[in-house]
Amino acid sequence: MTMTKFLSRSGLLRTGAVALALGLPLASAQAQAQTPAATPSAAPAAPVAPETVVAKVNGAPITAGDLAIASEDPALSLPGVDDAQKKNLLVDYMIDLKVGAQAASAAKVGDSPDFQRKLAYFKDKLLLDEYLEREAKKAATPEAAKALYDQTVKAMKPEEEVHARHILVENEDDAKKIAARIKGGEDFAKVAAEVSKDPGSKTEGGDLGWFTKERMVAPFAEAAFKMSPGQVSEPVKTQFGWHVIKLEEKRTKPVPTFDEMKEQVDQYLTRKAQQDLILKLREGAKIERTAAAPAVAPAPPAPAPKAP
Repeated sequence: MTMTKFLSRSGLLRTGAVALALGLPLASAQAQAQTPAATPSAAPAAPVAPETVVAKVNGAPITAGDLAIASEDPALSLPGVDDAQKKNLLVDYMIDLKVGAQAASAAKVGDSPDFQRKLAYFKDKLLLDEYLEREAKKAATPEAAKALYDQTVKAMKPEEEVHARHILVENEDDAKKIAARIKGGEDFAKVAAEVSKDPGSKTEGGDLGWFTKERMVAPFAEAAFKMSPGQVSEPVKTQFGWHVIKLEEKRTKPVPTFDEMKEQVDQYLTRKAQQDLILKLREGAKIERTAAAPAVAPAPPAPAPKAP
């Protein structure tokens, strides 16, 4: 066997493994491997009606609507694949799915009690997911989001934050020498880049950005928040080592804008609406746990979703 043939065969095997890992047809994976260099794409095609038949398997249609549903499957996301290739892969995948399902149906796989239980479970789950998504949209309106934002901002207390730099070393003697160098006129950022043991800020000249008091360990925060802008500290000890701190600025923490919080607000409204709906449905339902069910241990009520 020549090396060329060996590489060709091993390449084919790798292609097949990838296809199986993706849940995609081998034929499609091989076709993609043989596809020549991409050419400039044409203008986007006109939208296709969901009922449009794109393929048939033993007379059973596969529609554009079926492809749209398959494209929403996270397992078929196919990052890096262009739309035209993805559509072809999805068609081949749906053909494999359909022909396999037909074979399973002929073998009466779907008639077993275990399969019927699985089918009922996934049907209930899909129904619940669709229902919760639909009902949550009614709660997460622009008006509700703005009202929650205004309420949250109104409840916020003014909070001080500082912008500081630091240099971290292992012992007090080194920290004292560094503090003396800085106070003697050397540039803090250059000294930090030279000697600091903190890999997260060293390359940024020791810059820690803006932070509130509770975000730092107590000894560091106490020292930083007592300083004035431009001041360099004496060595400060924490569990991480010895720090020399330079305070750059102080300010009252700005209130985030509505646009900055909108995604968080929408998520809160959606989660709360879904949680409230489930609780309401349980309260209105006749629920009976039989003796066969596991005993219910007393538990505190579930916490409400955290407000933004």
